[in-house]
Amino acid sequence: MLWLKSFHIIFVVCWFAGLFYLPRIFVNLATVEDAATRERLIMMARKLYRFVTPFAWLSVVFGVWLWMGYGFRGGWLHAKLALVVLLLGYHHACGSLLKKFEQNRSTRSHVWFRVFNEVPVVLLFAIVFLVVLKPF
Repeated sequence: MLWLKSFHIIFVVCWFAGLFYLPRIFVNLATVEDAATRERLIMMARKLYRFVTPFAWLSVVFGVWLWMGYGFRGGWLHAKLALVVLLLGYHHACGSLLKKFEQNRSTRSHVWFRVFNEVPVVLLFAIVFLVVLKPF
């Protein structure tokens, strides 16, 4: 079971690395005016999104596998799972925002993307505290 937990943590770290960086690319896309730079940033964002999406699913798969193996119970787990669902929604939102940039239909400001960039940080704090402290 420690192997499962190790892989789960590794995939979560990789997924979060992408979720921390992808919105930073969006901040730059919201301010760039040069077409060549814009295309390069879109290419980077597209590749990063495609790279981290499997980590999201592997995180979920190994998390479910852990839950089945350990049989975790309690309110903390329900709260964590709710936050993971929000995180998956955030990941999906990143994909939608990327499509808007690809179609040159993004209307959000760089300030909005700077705030949007903080969402996974808040979710990470909450999830780690729930898993470690198990308050419920």
